Amino acid sequence: MQQAEHVIMDETAMRRALTRIAHEILERNKGFENCMLIGIRTRGVYIADRVAERIQEIEGVPAPVGEIDVTKYRDDRIGSLEPKGSGEEAAGAEAGRLQVQGKKLILCDDVLFTGRTVRAAMDALMDQGRPQMIQLAVLVDRGHRELPIRPDYVGKNVPTSRLESIEVLLREVDGADQVVITQQRRTGE
Repeated sequence: MQQAEHVIMDETAMRRALTRIAHEILERNKGFENCMLIGIRTRGVYIADRVAERIQEIEGVPAPVGEIDVTKYRDDRIGSLEPKGSGEEAAGAEAGRLQVQGKKLILCDDVLFTGRTVRAAMDALMDQGRPQMIQLAVLVDRGHRELPIRPDYVGKNVPTSRLESIEVLLREVDGADQVVITQQRRTGE
């Protein structure tokens, strides 16, 4: 099999999409009072940080950011006998317990695919307390949902086939900002 890569978002397109998401969050929530961005590790944390920067630029108020590790909440850990663990462990011992009680939380992630990561993140957040509301912001929605989860804020909708994959590259992790779609191609058929 061969792979064909195509850049579907460059640095400028990503910046514009995140700025638009920030504006939409502010409009829907009538500002950012009692709100908090929650990044899903790993790339979702950087997406949340960037949206927080845009909100600060637009509103002139700091946008609190937290992060959540959903590893112990995933339903695809087949064969694992390890218990899921406490909410504190899921939120990350170094970050301490997230203060989510009564807040509007905006979960942030790079790519929305089946919805299973988002479901795990919501489970982890509910172990932290009872938020007023949970919203979802993603840079790319590629479809193929397996759970009834729909994003509130989307940078780009990219309908894909199961033979395609989407990779978000971020300068903080990968040294560059771009979104790449990779198509698996069969040879000799």
